[in-house]
This record gives sequence, structure tokens and C-alpha cells, in this order.
Amino acid sequence: MYRLVYEDKDLIIVNKPAGMLCVPGLSEPQNLFELVKKDYPNARTVHRLDMATSGLVIFPLNHATQKHIGQQFEHKLVSKSYACIVSGVVTPNSGEIHSALMSDWENRPRQKIDWINGKQSSTYFEVISRCEQKQQTQMKLTPITGRTHQLRLHMLQIEHPILGDYFYHKGNSNKASTRLMLHAQHLNFTHPSQQTAIDISCESGFKLKS
Repeated sequence: MYRLVYEDKDLIIVNKPAGMLCVPGLSEPQNLFELVKKDYPNARTVHRLDMATSGLVIFPLNHATQKHIGQQFEHKLVSKSYACIVSGVVTPNSGEIHSALMSDWENRPRQKIDWINGKQSSTYFEVISRCEQKQQTQMKLTPITGRTHQLRLHMLQIEHPILGDYFYHKGNSNKASTRLMLHAQHLNFTHPSQQTAIDISCESGFKLKS
């Protein structure tokens, strides 16, 4: 149900499938953490992906590693990028999206833009390919901040929602794919005990012919 991408004595990195929770939830019995713990009983959590998002997840195998990587996330020392396919043809080749995000309390777990009460959020984007015929664009997204549903909401903000997104959609973009076309494809961080850079990639498998 998951694919091992990296392993050493301190941590593992796995490729989470779309549609699976990272950690136990109230309504969904199966989750990635419990599956991983069957193979790695000492596994601990340090970050997560949305249930609908696929891609790279780190599981520390001891407390020291969990603490060290947790601090890297807290101080924004972990770089991440995502692959996605969005509705419409994105005109600029690259750019940044900024807004203030907060929980939409009446429609949880959805988030919303609130320029007064929300927390500042930023995403850098690059266009990988465009398909005029399908009116779709494949993109690379690099979150500068790490707000809940940030990438999904930012794509809707520029009127190019991610295909298959049932929370943040425009027209029939939520029905254009059977899954959310968002994949955590790259991680870069410092190994806690080796003090060397860990640079891991896991391709999305998304293909959009221009």
C-alpha cells in the first residue's frame, strides 16, 4: 500500500498513495502510519500530507531524529516541491501567489482567504507544460509557507484549480480526474545524525502532452 523510497537506521521516507490518511482519523480506519508501524515498530510522525495528496512522507525511527526534523520543519529548513495538473492554461511561466489563509470554521476542514484575520501564505509556481486542447497545465509548486490546503487554495485563487479537488474547484474541475492531481515529489533536509543533505525525489507519474 506504500512504497519505500529511502531507509537508514534513523528514518525512512515512503511514497504515500492518494486517498490514504497519514495518521489515524475518526472515519477512515486505514492510515499510512499504522501500515508503516507494522514494518517499522519504532516509526514516529513528524509531518503529514492531505489524504487526497500522494507523495513523500518522512517517518523518524527514534526520538532524536523526530525532534531534529521537527525543528527543521518549524524553522522552514525543509524544502519541498509538488507536481500538479490544473484546470485551464496558465499564462505566465512562473510567479508567486500570496494570500492570508485561515480555517473556514463553518465548513471544516476547508480553508479560506481572509486578508484581515488569516495567516500570510506564499507559493512559488513554475509551468512544466501546457495543453491547449485539454485546457490543462502541468506545474511545479514550491510552498514558501506551509498552511493547511495552501497549494490547493492558491491554485483556486488564480482561477486554475487542481484537477480532482473536491474542496476547491471551479466549473467541472473536480470531476476532471478521479483523484486529486497533486503529488509531493521532492524533499531536501539535513540528516539529523549524519549532518549531510538528504535530497529525495519521487516522480508523480503525471503526463500532460503539450
